[in-house]
Amino acid sequence: MDDKNKIKALYQKMIDGWNTRSAHDMAGQFTKFGESIGFDGSLMSGQDEMISQLSGIFDEHPTPPFVTKIKEIRFVGEDTAILRAIVGMVPPGQNELNPELNAYQTIVAAKQSNEWKIELLQNTPAQYHGRPDLVEEITEELKCVM
Repeated sequence: MDDKNKIKALYQKMIDGWNTRSAHDMAGQFTKFGESIGFDGSLMSGQDEMISQLSGIFDEHPTPPFVTKIKEIRFVGEDTAILRAIVGMVPPGQNELNPELNAYQTIVAAKQSNEWKIELLQNTPAQYHGRPDLVEEITEELKCVM
C-alpha cells in the first residue's frame, strides 16, 4: 500500500474509532503526544488524555457517527502529510444529516518508523455565517457518500 492510501486508512481508523465509540481505537491512531482540537475548541493532548476525555464523552452522550469525504491529501515532506475532509453527522433518532454539525477536519500525519500516525486533528465548524448556500453545498456533497 502506498503512503497516500496508508494515510486514508489511518484517517478511516480514527473515524471508525469515533463511530464505534471506542476511545482506545480513536486515540490509538495518534502519536503518543498527538493533539485533537474539537468542534467546540476543546483541546486533548496525548493519547492518555484523549482516552480519558473520549471515554467520558462516549459514556455520557449519544454521539452521532461521522459521514466523511476526503477532499485532499497533500505531502509536505517525505514523512509529513496533511489530509483535509468534510464531515457531517446524522443525530440519533434522525435519518438525515444535520447541517449545523457539518465541519472540516484536517489532520497532520507523521511517518515514524515506517508507520503513519496523527500528530494533530483539527475540527472546524462549517457554518458559513450568512451564506446558507455553502452549508447546503457541503450537506449535499456528504449525502452522496451516505
